Amino acid sequence: MGLAMSWPFLRLYMLALLYFSANAILNVIIPLRGESLGASSTTIGLMMGAYMFTTMFFRPWAGHIVHKQGPIKVLRLILVINGFALILYTITGLWGYVAARMLQGVCTAFFSMALQIGIIDALPEKERSQGISFYSLFTYIPGIVGPVLALGLWQTGGMDSFSVLMVSVAIVTCLFGYSVKMEERKEHPVPDNAGHSTRLFHSLAQLVKNPFLCKSSILMLTASIVFGAVTAFVPLYAHQLKHGNAGIYLAIQAAVVVLTRLGLSKKIPSDGKWRSSLMMGTMLLLAMAAGCVSFSITGGATFFYLGAIQMGIAQAVLYPTLTTYLSFVLPPSDRNVLIGLFIAMADLGVSLGGMIMGPVADFTSYSFMYMICGLLSLLMIYVAYDRRKMVKKTI
Repeated sequence: MGLAMSWPFLRLYMLALLYFSANAILNVIIPLRGESLGASSTTIGLMMGAYMFTTMFFRPWAGHIVHKQGPIKVLRLILVINGFALILYTITGLWGYVAARMLQGVCTAFFSMALQIGIIDALPEKERSQGISFYSLFTYIPGIVGPVLALGLWQTGGMDSFSVLMVSVAIVTCLFGYSVKMEERKEHPVPDNAGHSTRLFHSLAQLVKNPFLCKSSILMLTASIVFGAVTAFVPLYAHQLKHGNAGIYLAIQAAVVVLTRLGLSKKIPSDGKWRSSLMMGTMLLLAMAAGCVSFSITGGATFFYLGAIQMGIAQAVLYPTLTTYLSFVLPPSDRNVLIGLFIAMADLGVSLGGMIMGPVADFTSYSFMYMICGLLSLLMIYVAYDRRKMVKKTI
């Protein structure tokens, strides 16, 4: 058994599972609750997008603050704030949901950066991709049961049960998080705030100047728009389909992500080489997935669930592959901040999937909106191809 599957790392993965379990339920409840209160697709998209948009905004600073204050101290505070956000869902209405989503976004920025950067720093190069893949895998496991549970609660009118569930998740996550230990890393000096701000603005420029980061970020941003549109609107779109069930769709997608990650955990490239064929194939699969979801309004639920399978495979491959690739090719001195910016692009994409695609759905239809998502993914096939054969530079 490799270091990536040792007990200390398993505890971190389990904490990630608990932390993200609430989202698997909220991603179904919030759109349905919003629609029942008369909210438009645009308003629901803004509610759903507020979470990842806030995460994106705070993530570039999260790594620095965690490094300066120590991961355990920050993690424990974040778990308490996240618990308060979950309880807020049980006592507020539509706009209270927006506040809760934003609070969750702040918490997720610090939580995920602390765990992911810690995993990257602690594992040897040959096991980095496994560690990142397992972390991401455990964040998706709740998505297998959560959507079906949420749909069951909604259909039975069990909002009281929903409140009890949110409070329980908040308490259990806090208790488990307080028992987790993380190794403090002291070999890297903590820079002053002014120096950090200067480097941050320099790092923002690298989104354009650094070809490795630029290409990876464009692919991740576009794919995340598609993922975000699915998360935000599938619970509503499924109502329009005969035999369509949002809980089953989201459960299938999450299960495929988990199974694909398990099957490919040792096969994801961990050598710093860019593989055009893999990236082009992944974006093609994503385009086909969005196309199937779009066509299901005519073709039926079979295409709807086929889209879930294809979407899950694309999602399972894309994020850990690009993150591992960047961990090799980015300069070590700025690697953590630049990876933070890359992850922020993924957050921005998920946010835009709700914020931009919501108005598109309002003016056209959900089916047409998903067709637009498919076309965007097709354009990314060209971006994924690289004649220069992007590889890690020799220092």
